[in-house]
Amino acid sequence: MQFHPSRSLHFPWFRGSAAILAVVLWALVPLLVAQADELPPLRLSALALLAGALGTLPMAYRRRPGAGLTRTQGGLVYLGVPLLVAGAVGACSAAFTLAPAGEAALILYTWPVLLLLTSRWLTTGRLPSSTLLGAGLAFSGAALLVAPQALTGGASGAWGGYLLAAVAALCWALYSLACQVSAWRLGERMPHLLLIASVVTGIASLILEGTIALPSAETLLITAALGLGPYGLAMLAWDRAMGDPQAHRVGHLAHTVPVLATLFLVLAGVATPDWRLPVAALLVVTGSMMASR
Repeated sequence: MQFHPSRSLHFPWFRGSAAILAVVLWALVPLLVAQADELPPLRLSALALLAGALGTLPMAYRRRPGAGLTRTQGGLVYLGVPLLVAGAVGACSAAFTLAPAGEAALILYTWPVLLLLTSRWLTTGRLPSSTLLGAGLAFSGAALLVAPQALTGGASGAWGGYLLAAVAALCWALYSLACQVSAWRLGERMPHLLLIASVVTGIASLILEGTIALPSAETLLITAALGLGPYGLAMLAWDRAMGDPQAHRVGHLAHTVPVLATLFLVLAGVATPDWRLPVAALLVVTGSMMASR
């Protein structure tokens, strides 16, 4: 993100450390959402996005929100991007409510593969065989988790969670694609974008979820941590890491997110140890690495 860097921020170790920080914070999302189950998904998303907007505000450049954009670009940036963020965060929270967190997390974190497929198709107009094979491996990892549900033909609620996790993955991939449009400078506009996304999600929450009692202080703290960490600091750190000329190497760290997310869930007792989880995580990571070659 575009915050004022000191001279030390240009050292290579800083960019690598920033990428690791972002990856660890993103891997905590399923666990934090599971711990804040007192709040309905959309209300949780609205509050987390609000915390992220407030947390990133001190690190953004002070300039007029629409500066440097045409009217069409402004509409895409300040309407389309917040809708993608709201869809990604809201669908993610709902997915962890309806489906087992470990399984939904692995489906969600196939988004780097979706981003790779989309960006390569837009750039070259074709998809190499290695990319298709890697994507197939990654998606087979997600399919391994869903297969038992398909064979038994039950668990409609879990199926809804799986579908929402896939929607969140698609939204994150499209958001990441928008981040590659350098003229939009999404990094320095992040507080405004997160705030708009928070308002959109909050309105949807009032319409669909109604009003609820004030949650406990513990739940509010978890929600603030979710917003300040994965939806605030992590996005700033990742943008800083992607500023490296060798960003494609640092970017491979994103493929470890599903493994870490699964590990955190198992260690916290939220997910039950199952042979399918590590195998699926291995398929997702291997496929992602192969597709990104």
